Amino acid sequence: MQKRIISTLCSVGLLFVSQSMMATENNEQQLKQEAISIVQKFGGTLKPQLQDAMKGAGPVHAISVCSEAAPAIAQKLSKDTGWSVNRVSLKARNNRTAMPDAWEKRVLEQFDQRQAAGESAEKMAFAEIVDGKYRFMKAQGVEKVCLNCHAAEIKPEVEAALKQHYPQDMARGYSEGQIRGAFSVSKEVF
Repeated sequence: MQKRIISTLCSVGLLFVSQSMMATENNEQQLKQEAISIVQKFGGTLKPQLQDAMKGAGPVHAISVCSEAAPAIAQKLSKDTGWSVNRVSLKARNNRTAMPDAWEKRVLEQFDQRQAAGESAEKMAFAEIVDGKYRFMKAQGVEKVCLNCHAAEIKPEVEAALKQHYPQDMARGYSEGQIRGAFSVSKEVF
């Protein structure tokens, strides 16, 4: 009788642990989908504004649009979603908003290693729960249009605009396809 009770208790315990693990996995999948959606909204809002600025007045105007629009988009998405939304880089252009914390720096370095091993930036992402927060990063690769402002050599008028908007700019020297930084989103889960 005692063996049967112990066996039943063990089965109930295993069932509870199994259900708990499945719930955690489902919750993490839901959080990942939310994070991906936020990143897509960020990029889908910023990119057309930059493309319009480039078509209109060129890269100098795009710099002023980016310096104002990107932080505003991140702030609005943070307010609307309850997530913390940002873009970060190992070579930050905006030292107030784009400097990575220790976790983001580690992930960005891993992204660089993954790319060096042959992985494309296009679908590169990473997520984990850290200190009660679900954290998600999506690599941001350099597209051809980005090189107007992020290449090693840029036009003098672009250089002047960058110095005006970003006096401590480090976001240079990139080539097409390289990882320039990442979208970083997080949400309290515990």
